[in-house]
Amino acid sequence: MIILKDVCKTYEVGGEAVHALDHANMHIRPGEFVGIIGHTGSGKSTLMNIVGCLDLATSGTYLLDGQPIEDYSESELARIRNRKIGFIFQSFNLISKLTAEENVELPLIYQRLPRRERQERVEDALNRVGLWARRQHRPSQLSGGQQQRVAIARALVTRPALFLADEPTGNLDSRTSGEIMDIFHDLHSQGSTIVLITHDGDVAAQAARRIRILDGRVSEVNEP
Repeated sequence: MIILKDVCKTYEVGGEAVHALDHANMHIRPGEFVGIIGHTGSGKSTLMNIVGCLDLATSGTYLLDGQPIEDYSESELARIRNRKIGFIFQSFNLISKLTAEENVELPLIYQRLPRRERQERVEDALNRVGLWARRQHRPSQLSGGQQQRVAIARALVTRPALFLADEPTGNLDSRTSGEIMDIFHDLHSQGSTIVLITHDGDVAAQAARRIRILDGRVSEVNEP
């Protein structure tokens, strides 16, 4: 599904070149649960942005489903971001004025799905994360863990082939983190491809495969 070959991403900061990614090589097969671990500033978020088609590499090759990413048109990339990839962020990125139900429904409105189908999908997604009973609550009325569940429901409501999660447990206590990880394990058991980016070794260890990123360089973590 995902192949990166010698991918580099360079930024100009204060007149100096900063190599956020330095000849990164990585492959992820359909149905894998991969944990990418690295400390702050290691290049984790840059890697996610490129894999998620939110940014382009400075050099190198990114193949998505066997096709170089530069061969996709802007409209095709927008469709991939909206339908193929489910994004989950540390900060939840919920709209404060909308209820949980309305936040989850939003990407389906962008897809112009009929109202009845939207309602069915939203109910299913919120049930899967155990929050249907709180569908009328706004983010300020929900705990951090509940907000992350809403964010996961919003990601899965489009039925994506790939989930990209950037520090999804970063703002949560250990018990709530465990509950969120249980949801990811459930999604993986149902065949979803999951790429989870984290600085937490215990969280990364729950993935079936681990990749380390350090100073923009990517390497496989070999288990005994």
